[in-house]
Amino acid sequence: MLFAACTAARIGEVSGCRVKDIYATGWKWTIRRQTTTSPGGLVDKGTKGKRARTVPLIEEIHELVRRRITATDGSPDARLFTGPRGGRITTAVLRDATHWDEVVDKLGFEHLRLHDLRHTGLTWLADAGVKVHDLRKIAGHASLTTTERYLHTSHQSVTDAGALLSKHLRRSTDGPQLRVVRAAGKISRRTARRPATWDFSSVTGPLNWVELTGFEPVTP
Repeated sequence: MLFAACTAARIGEVSGCRVKDIYATGWKWTIRRQTTTSPGGLVDKGTKGKRARTVPLIEEIHELVRRRITATDGSPDARLFTGPRGGRITTAVLRDATHWDEVVDKLGFEHLRLHDLRHTGLTWLADAGVKVHDLRKIAGHASLTTTERYLHTSHQSVTDAGALLSKHLRRSTDGPQLRVVRAAGKISRRTARRPATWDFSSVTGPLNWVELTGFEPVTP
C-alpha cells in the first residue's frame, strides 16, 4: 500500500511491476503493464493509457523496493509484489490480505477505497509543488482535467495560499493597490457577454462602441 501511495499508481500497475522495470540507480519505475481481469482470468496487458510512463521512487520507499527485489528469484521478469499465494495482486486480494475493510472501519473512514491511495499520492505531489502538467505525466492521464479531479485541496493549503498572497502584497510599502484602466474600442455583442470583470457602462457611439472600465494592480 505504501508503494502504491508513494507512486500514485493503480493497484493493477503495482501488480504488473517486474524487477526489470525498476531502475535502482536513478530510482525510477517505468510502468509498462497492469493486471486486469479477462474472460479467462487475470492477465497482464498494457497500461490504461496504452503507453508506458516513468514515475519517481522516493527515498522513503527505497528500502522497501530493495527488500522486494531480494525476495525474488533474481529473474528480471519476477514480479516485485505478489499475493499471499504468490500470484497476481488484485484489489480484492490486497483488500483481504491487508484487512483493509476492518482497518478503515476502525479508523472511522469506511468510505475509503484502495484506489484512494492513488488520489493520496497525486495530492501529496501537488502539495509538494509538482506542476500539474508533470502530475498528468506521472498519473498517465490523457488530460489535465482528469488529473485535477484527483487532487484534493486541504483547508491548510487554502490558508497557506492566503499567506502567500499576503507575503506578495507586503512587498509594496503601501499595501495592495489597484488603479482604474479604461479603454474604448469596437467589440461584438458576443464579446460584451464576457464575465463582469469589465463594466460596459458608457456607450460612446454606435451600440457596438463602448468604454471599458476595469482594474489592474499597481506595480510596487
